[in-house]
Amino acid sequence: MNEISNIIYKLPKMKAGEELKSALENIPHYDESIRMENDALRLMELNELYNIYLPSEMSLEIYSKLYLAMLRSLQKKGTKLAIQQKNENFKAIQQSSYSGIIGGSDSFTIIGTSGIGKSCAISRAISLITENRIIEAQNPYVKIIPCLISQCPFDCSAKGLLLEILRKVDEWLGSKYYENALRARATTDMLIGNVSQVSLNHIGLLVVDEIQNICNNRSGNSLVAVLTQLINNSGISICMVGTPESSAFFEQAMQLARRSLGLHYSTMPYDNYFREFCKTVFGFQYVKQRTELTDAITEWLYEHSSGIISIVISLIHDAQEIAILNKKEILNIDTLNEAYQKRLNMLHDYLNPSIVVNRQTSRQKKKKCPVEPCEIGSVEADDKNSIVEMAIRAKREEIDLLDLLKESFSVVEVSV
Repeated sequence: MNEISNIIYKLPKMKAGEELKSALENIPHYDESIRMENDALRLMELNELYNIYLPSEMSLEIYSKLYLAMLRSLQKKGTKLAIQQKNENFKAIQQSSYSGIIGGSDSFTIIGTSGIGKSCAISRAISLITENRIIEAQNPYVKIIPCLISQCPFDCSAKGLLLEILRKVDEWLGSKYYENALRARATTDMLIGNVSQVSLNHIGLLVVDEIQNICNNRSGNSLVAVLTQLINNSGISICMVGTPESSAFFEQAMQLARRSLGLHYSTMPYDNYFREFCKTVFGFQYVKQRTELTDAITEWLYEHSSGIISIVISLIHDAQEIAILNKKEILNIDTLNEAYQKRLNMLHDYLNPSIVVNRQTSRQKKKKCPVEPCEIGSVEADDKNSIVEMAIRAKREEIDLLDLLKESFSVVEVSV
């Protein structure tokens, strides 16, 4: 049996539970004495906030999904169907008639709100699965990239995506697939056969990020059709990553919806994970006056971030940056609110917090009458009794009270 058939045993062992959480977690070193250093050093060290990573349930699901999809792809390498498919792909490169033999609907999506950390979770999972190395088999000799990440072109060009995949493969393997394709002036049909052959030989899992670009482009359907053909001709798993707007595109047809089954995430709820995340990030303070995280601050962070992790980090980072620059040297509601108002003003329409600092809770005052008081006159005691009688009469006879008042008083209507 060729060694390539046993290539799945060269993958790192799959992790789960607390072992997986510990492996995914990344908390940088923090020294309390940094708060007493000069401003420049503290501002540079403040960037450590962006390196904090606490795995959530989303992180664990993404790791498992990617590992199993990669395993399914690698199991097809070296099989009889894979060899037959290589012959068919060669026909495609020669622009002859060909067919997909290995087949398989090995595509899925990871769709989530922008900023919740899906790309970071994917990157952490892939680095853990592949250990940032390629897999080599000796009989026959072949190099396999466990996971290749590419980005959906802004114009949804199928040819652009296929050439980008070849360029990424060349970066990993030192090959010249991209250069040869350019020299041969390959058409899209030729590139599909070429990329299918390269994928079958050298790629385990293909991740296409920013897939939401297909929604607002007429070439979106063509790009998805190319990815479908790539799956059928190479047998590799393809993961499409995007924002919720891409869901509407995939739901418009059965063949698209079937290939977009996968993981869907929205903004994070206010739960123990969010509170623990805020506690961890808030502990990295680089201002001179240290403050403790309170429930009020945690609630404020949730309301002003809508549960989006990247915004929480930006708020705490920018609040400390502002506090250091303006010499306030404290991280509290005031500096957080200042960061929210000055740095995140373009996100206000998307966040819409229901809790606002110094929010007016009393009833709004009515606008003053635009005429002078002498023109309206004062209401005497007898007049008050008349108003009560008018109200009783209006209710009894089902008459508009305003019409009765106009008969006896000078009434000015004011819009409020």
